[in-house]
Order: sequence, then structure tokens, then C-alpha cells
Amino acid sequence: MLAEILTIGDELLTGHTVDSNSSYIAQKLTERGYWVRRKTTVGDDVEEIKRAVGEIISRKPSVLVISGGLGPTHDDVTMLAVAEALGRRLILRDDCLRRIEKFYRELHKKGLIDDPELNEARRKMAHLPEGAEPLENTVGAAPGAYIEHEDVKIFVLPGMPGEMKAMLEREVLPRLGARKFVQRKLLAEITDESKLAPVLTEALERFSIRIHSSPKGFGRFIGIIIFAEDEESIEKAKSFMEEKGILFEEGW
Repeated sequence: MLAEILTIGDELLTGHTVDSNSSYIAQKLTERGYWVRRKTTVGDDVEEIKRAVGEIISRKPSVLVISGGLGPTHDDVTMLAVAEALGRRLILRDDCLRRIEKFYRELHKKGLIDDPELNEARRKMAHLPEGAEPLENTVGAAPGAYIEHEDVKIFVLPGMPGEMKAMLEREVLPRLGARKFVQRKLLAEITDESKLAPVLTEALERFSIRIHSSPKGFGRFIGIIIFAEDEESIEKAKSFMEEKGILFEEGW
């Protein structure tokens, strides 16, 4: 099963903000059994987002997770762009509006804001693509959205890491099933990655696994991560490589 990630925000492209969201999403998708084929980042521009969404949909991943651009300001245009990319109307959701109104009233009671009333900027966050299922934001104001389009499961999440993580855990992962890839981290006692390379290549050809290698510098260990659908496949691949003379330690 293939997945793609789209992160949105000018701040990601200027380097002012590190894109930690895509790494976290990729890790969680991998744990659920998805191969993340590509990560894309675009700025806060409707046409750029539309183009990126259209290109991703054309590649037919099973899952697309989008993060960023759901707030109340002028550059939060993700929902509009997604709606247009999918050929859907952007509609006001009363249920989302009530949730946003409640959120701001609670902030007002806590003394965190001066005005609890809805304004146009706050109402803007209650608009979702037609046919989308709202995803509850338990940390912030803006709801997310779940849309099935041309056999692609699309999740639109906030860009604030705390909000994104909470929504991913609560709303997204349960919809992706319980199937997981098993992964194991090993340290190979070999100082030259070029000598390990042919052994890894042969293991990949023999077993249903994927391997990521991470050299720690010449004269040091080389870290590898083996991904498979079960522990047995990992153990077989590890035993094979040990027969080829590679010594391993568990973990990094």
C-alpha cells in the first residue's frame, strides 16, 4: 500500500520552520504498513496546492495526508485549494461552526482572548469540501477533513504539530486499520558501507523486506533498519546476512 504526504506553508520553503510534520506522519504511516512513496512541500498558494494535489491523485496512492493551511488568516487556503482540485464546492458546515464557536468561548472564559464572538476569519475555518467528513480538532480551532476521491483516502490536517499529531492519532490512524510493518534497528559491525552494500542487495533480492542503511562515519558501525510484514522475515534476512559474515548488535 502506497502513501504520499503533502505539507503546505511558505515558512517551510523559506527555512523559517523545519518540516517535522512530514517525518512524524511518515513514521506513523510506515508503522501501519504503508510505503511512503513521496513527500511534497508547497507554499500557501491555491494554484500550487491544486497542482500538487492533482499530481498526487494521478499517481493513485492509497492514502494522501495533507498538513497545513487550515487557520483563519489570508494565507490559509488549503481547504479551498483541495476542494477546487477535486472539483467540489467549498461549503459551510454548521457542525464545524458550532465546534469553533464553543472553542473560542472556552478560550474567552479562560481569559486567553478578549472576544469570543465569531467573525469572518473564524467562520472561514468551518468551510470544508463538499462530501468531506469533519475530523475533530481536540487541541485547536480548525477542523480537519476526510475525503475519499478516486479510491484515494485524503486526510487534511492542521499544520501546528500539536494539533496535527492529536488528529493523526485520534482521527486518521484508526481509519487505516491495524496492519503494521515490523521494523528492527540493527548496528552492523562493519566499517565500510561499500562492503556491506552487496550483502544488503542480495538480502533484498531473497526476502520480502526493505532496508534503510545509515552510515555513522568511516571506522564506526553502520546502522540499518529492516522493514517486513512479520518478525520471521526479518529474522531470516538477519540470519542470512550473518552467514555472509556480518555481525549485528540490536538497536542504534
